[in-house]
Amino acid sequence: MRMEARRSALVLIDLQERLMPAIEGGPGVVERCAILLQAARRLDVPVLATRQYPRGLGALVAPFDEALRPRECHDKLAFSAFAEDPARAALRDLGRDCFVLAGVEAHVCVLQTALDLLGEGYGVAIVADAVSSRTGQSRELALARLRANGALIVNAEMVLFEWLERAGTDAFRDLSPLIR
Repeated sequence: MRMEARRSALVLIDLQERLMPAIEGGPGVVERCAILLQAARRLDVPVLATRQYPRGLGALVAPFDEALRPRECHDKLAFSAFAEDPARAALRDLGRDCFVLAGVEAHVCVLQTALDLLGEGYGVAIVADAVSSRTGQSRELALARLRANGALIVNAEMVLFEWLERAGTDAFRDLSPLIR
């Protein structure tokens, strides 16, 4: 599966205030997710973000709390973003067939969302340098299981270059500093 901007949607999962300090490599995950969000905005890739039980885990961390539009954010209690409305309806309404997933925790919400999307026949790419868990072992187990179930395991730079498709464009000039 090729990740084309016109076919992709970015799903940012549970990048929340009370959860991120416990995540292994959390600052790097936030940085990579911010790059993906900037690229999605520049290339008109739709974005959907989830918040797992926000009353307990808090709001999204900066810069996402300010950068995301209210209609792009969905609260959930189920671990999979695809398990319940309104997030499920929002994902379907995007009209895209390739979902690029980033966020936390890799072995819970990212995994279950990806498995549900794969089960519905969607293409799924997991951005390995933009996902994590509280432990590295949980992250690695999740990535292995996702790969075995048909998800692409990619990094943020791969996503960016596939969305861009070519050098020499205004979008390339705008976004290439993000990965230097």
